[in-house]
Amino acid sequence: MTGDLHDPKGLIREAYRIDGIGLAECRTIFLDWALSLPEGQEAGAALRDLLARYGEADPDHPMTAVMQEGLAKAAQPTRRGGWRGRRR
Repeated sequence: MTGDLHDPKGLIREAYRIDGIGLAECRTIFLDWALSLPEGQEAGAALRDLLARYGEADPDHPMTAVMQEGLAKAAQPTRRGGWRGRRR
């Protein structure tokens, strides 16, 4: 543990340090990162912080693209399930 609220295991930080890392590896690391967020932590806020911290300095890194994609998907509204989702 790194003690970082937005990157508890230091996965994002380490991804930026790996030379030659590809998009597929970054997606795997991103999934592990998302699953390791503390309960109740808002992923969008964490992604905005991490993008500011790492993505601005390295905009062409594949992890930057993966985090931007994750942030865009987090902002999209989702359909509610059950009867509330079918109600008009």
